[in-house]
Amino acid sequence: MAKCPQTLAGITLDCTTSQGGIKKVWIADYNDVTFTKTGDKISAISTVDKFKPFEFRRGTSTMTSTLTADETTGVNYVTTELSLVFTKMDTAKRIEMAALSIGQLAVIVLDSNGVYWVLGDEDYVSASAGGAETGTAKGDRNAYTITLKTESSTYPYEVEADVVEGLA
Repeated sequence: MAKCPQTLAGITLDCTTSQGGIKKVWIADYNDVTFTKTGDKISAISTVDKFKPFEFRRGTSTMTSTLTADETTGVNYVTTELSLVFTKMDTAKRIEMAALSIGQLAVIVLDSNGVYWVLGDEDYVSASAGGAETGTAKGDRNAYTITLKTESSTYPYEVEADVVEGLA
C-alpha cells in the first residue's frame, strides 16, 4: 500500500484573544483579478482597485469553511460559504443583490481579528442562496440576505496586509 507522507509542524496553544465574526468584504468580478501566492499566503493581487466594499451591521454575517473528505474515493475539498445580511431593503441594494446572484466573483473578507482572507483564488465564487424579508412586526429585521459559495482544494488563504492597503 502506498503511503502519503505529510509534513506536520504541530499547533501550539494560542493564548491571544480571538474574536468571531467578519467586519467587511470586498467583491470583484472574478475575471478582473489575479492572485499570486508566495508560500502559504496571498502575496499580490493584480487589480485591488477592482474590489468594491460591501458593508453590513456587526453580528449579522459569517464565513464558514467545511471540509469534505472521503477516504474510499480519495475526494478531499473545502466548501466555503459567506453569508451576508444587508439591512433595510431599497432599490440600490436590490440591484446589487441581483448582480451578486448571477456573477462569477472574487472576494476578500476581513475578519474580526483583523485578518484578510481570499475566496476565489482557485475558482470563482457564486451565489448559492438568497432572499429578501420585510419582517412582520416593527422590531423584525428588514433585509436582503445572500450566501456566496466556493469550492477549493484547501481552506481560504490569508492575504498579506500590505497587499490590501488600498481597499477603502
